[in-house]
Amino acid sequence: MPHKSATDLINEAKQRIREVSPREAAEMRRQPDVIFLDVREPYEWNLGHVPGAIHIPRGTLESNVEPRVPREATVVVYCAAGNRSALAADTMQQMGYSNVVSMSDGWRGWVHFGGEVEG
Repeated sequence: MPHKSATDLINEAKQRIREVSPREAAEMRRQPDVIFLDVREPYEWNLGHVPGAIHIPRGTLESNVEPRVPREATVVVYCAAGNRSALAADTMQQMGYSNVVSMSDGWRGWVHFGGEVEG
């Protein structure tokens, strides 16, 4: 079997998940009970994040998401550019999260759009 690159894995994940733009994510943020999940590294989180977001780095997602994010929740996952969040959303779907989306363009897109920033 041929080896897959990181790009292959990300592109495959993006075929299995739903992505939303930063604008759509901002609209979702107005709805009650929507959880924003930041999967960036701690140093990235410390530079700023979506207000009220939960922080679980991508590398520890599988071990830490269940006690912190209910499976029935609506979840918007984001990272810096939208690649790690796509992988995270794909993983969460495999774990039984049925209403999870990845924010395309990630944190960079959120800031460029003018989304609220905390930290």
